[in-house]
Amino acid sequence: MTAAGVLAYLLTLWLADGPVDLTGALTALLVIQASAHASLRMGVVRVGAVLTGVLVAVALSTQVGLTWWSLGLAIAVSLLLAALLRLGEQALETPISAMLVLAVGGQEIAAETRIVTTLIGAGVGVAFNVLLPPPVPTRAAAAGVRRVASGQADCLLVASRSMGERPITRAEVAAWLAQARDVGSSAEQAHAVVSTVGDVRRFNARAIGTVDVEPALRAGLEALEHSALAIRALFVTMHQEAPRESTPDDGYGEEVRRAFAVVLEEVASCLQAFGELVEAEVAGAETAVERTVAESLEVAREARAILVELLLVDPRAETSLWLLRGSILTAVEQVLTPLDLENRARQRRDLRQGPRAGVVVVTPLVRRMLPLPGVRRLRLLVRRGRRAWSRSGHG
Repeated sequence: MTAAGVLAYLLTLWLADGPVDLTGALTALLVIQASAHASLRMGVVRVGAVLTGVLVAVALSTQVGLTWWSLGLAIAVSLLLAALLRLGEQALETPISAMLVLAVGGQEIAAETRIVTTLIGAGVGVAFNVLLPPPVPTRAAAAGVRRVASGQADCLLVASRSMGERPITRAEVAAWLAQARDVGSSAEQAHAVVSTVGDVRRFNARAIGTVDVEPALRAGLEALEHSALAIRALFVTMHQEAPRESTPDDGYGEEVRRAFAVVLEEVASCLQAFGELVEAEVAGAETAVERTVAESLEVAREARAILVELLLVDPRAETSLWLLRGSILTAVEQVLTPLDLENRARQRRDLRQGPRAGVVVVTPLVRRMLPLPGVRRLRLLVRRGRRAWSRSGHG
């Protein structure tokens, strides 16, 4: 940003006559800040928002300068133009740009000069974003997904420790449920960073030759969201069964409660390992972590099988308890199901295979640009070439 501002100022001195004007440098800072982490399309929208605000300020500062009513008029006109241009989330950048330029304005600078310097600054800002693209935040996105997995695992570990020590109460389960719901904020932040990965990769020279891990990160985050729903369902079911006051008999019994604590601890280990797997996939070092995930899933399912045996009761004697415990076991399995390694390996394989070697890929955009008869003619020529090659004895 410093280099862009200085370069825009030097170009202003070289290309524009008259008094020194900082509008170009200011516009360069606004443009490069607005579109540093966005795709080209979003960058153009933001540049348009900045330029609109700057031009409003240019018109006002040339005529009247900075007063209380010119400031209000600049904000109102900028917001109106942003609404007319449908700038959406970037609408506020229009009045902000107008206010900043109006603050450094001066009546001695001609409107033509201000417009020229504005365009110089916008050009410098766009050029810097293209020639010096921002890094793709893949590691930050992977770390965000791992934090979501760790947050879910922490919920289960807290429940496991409590159940391993004493009979539970409804208030304790309510606290676990609240903690599980709080993990949703971490998931929202991770979603935002993963979306940023996809946006920054577009038209980014730093992304050339690298694997697009955004689909894998998004798939991992979606798997964790399914597990989060199952965890909340598990705690809701336990909340319905747990007694309100502390009692030696909480509906489980000492043996079942401790076995259930072990199951929750092993499921938490699965979630931790899955988060590590997603992070390792970004670095291409998932082999060792996959083995850890597989072992954790196997141990968790073995612990669940033991719990199933302990929870088997006569449904005719204890109908409500049977249904409630069955829903608990189902919820535990639903936490583990989205972490399946086979689906994860299939997604990773599809991601890394990409286009086959030697095949020319015509994108949908290029296909729409080509006339349809030309495409058919090209296919016909390819078929004829293959037939001629086969007839010549090379097939």
